[in-house]
Amino acid sequence: MEFSAQQIAEILNGTIEGDPKVTVNNISKIECGTPGTLSFLANPKYTHYIYETKASIVLINEDFVPTKPIEACLIRVKNSYEALAKLLEIYNQLNEKPKGIEKHTFIHKSAKIGSGLYLGAFAYIEKGVQIGKNVKIYPHVYIGNNTVIGDNTIIFSGVKIYHNCVIGNHCTIHAGTVIGADGFGFVPQNETEFIKVAQIGNVIIEDNVEIGANCCIDRATIGSTIIRKGVKLDNLIQVAHNVEIGKSTVIAAQTGISGTTQIGNNCMIAGQVGIIGHLKIGDSVMIGAQSGVTKDINNNMQIMGAPATEGHEYKKSLIGLRKLPDLINRLNKVEKELNNLKQNNQE
Repeated sequence: MEFSAQQIAEILNGTIEGDPKVTVNNISKIECGTPGTLSFLANPKYTHYIYETKASIVLINEDFVPTKPIEACLIRVKNSYEALAKLLEIYNQLNEKPKGIEKHTFIHKSAKIGSGLYLGAFAYIEKGVQIGKNVKIYPHVYIGNNTVIGDNTIIFSGVKIYHNCVIGNHCTIHAGTVIGADGFGFVPQNETEFIKVAQIGNVIIEDNVEIGANCCIDRATIGSTIIRKGVKLDNLIQVAHNVEIGKSTVIAAQTGISGTTQIGNNCMIAGQVGIIGHLKIGDSVMIGAQSGVTKDINNNMQIMGAPATEGHEYKKSLIGLRKLPDLINRLNKVEKELNNLKQNNQE
C-alpha cells in the first residue's frame, strides 16, 4: 500500500517539513534508504546519514536541529522510534490474516473452542483444552490437556504447551518455544545416581505477554511458574521451575533464570545474564549483559559483572583492571631497584 507524508503525519500527529504529497510504499533503514521508502532517525549515532539518505520520508524527533540541507521530507514527532512502531503495527494489521481450520488437524471432542479460531495444519489440541476468541494457532502446534488460552492470542508454528498451563489474552508466543516442560529436579542418591522429583505444577502466563522463539519455560514443581502481565522475553531464554517474573519486565536473549527466583516489576535484563536460584530481585532493576547474579538485589539498582555488583563499583574495578599491566611493570621495576640496592649494600 502507498501512503503520503500528509497521511502519515495525521496518523502520528506529526509536523511536516517538505512536500506533504510525497508518497512511500515501503520502509528502510536510514543508511540504506531508497526512493519511495520511509525511514527514521532515533539514535544520534546515525545522524550523519540523514544528510545523504535517499529515503523519501524520514521521521525525526521534535528537538532535532539539522546542520545541513536535507533532501527527504521530514515528519517531526515526539519520539521517532515509538512513531515507527505505531506505523509498523498499523501496517501489520493491514496484512491478510489466516482464517479457519485447515486440514489434518486434531481437536479433542471435549475441547472448547471460541469463535474466530485459526488452526494450522498438523496442530493438535488435547482433551479439556479451552481456547478463547480470535486465537491464531499456526501449524505443528501441540496444546496439552486442560490448558487454557485467552482471547486474541497468537501461537506460532512448532510451539509446544504442556498440560494444565494457562495463557492469557493478547499474548504472542513465537516458533519453537516450549511451555510447561518439567523443571530440572533431581535428588542425588549416591555419587552416580539421581531420582527424579515429579514436577506437578504448571505455568501461568498473564495478559499481553510476548515470548520469543525457542524459549523454555518450565512448569513448577508444586504451584506455578508465573509470567506477569506485559512481560517481554527475547529468543532463547530459559525460565526454570517456580520462577516468577513481575509485570512489564523485559529480558534479552540467552538469559537463564534458575528455579524459584522472583524478579520484580519493570526490570530490564540484558543478554546472556545468568541468575542463580532462590533469589529475590526488586522492582526497576537493570542488569547488564553477561552478568552473573548470585545474591538478592534491591529496588532500582543497576548491576553488572560476574559476579554481579553495583554498576559504579564494577566500572571502577574495570578501570583498575585495565591499569593492572602498568602496575605490574612498575612493581617489577621497584623490585629490581630494591634488589640492586641490597646487592650494593652487601658489597
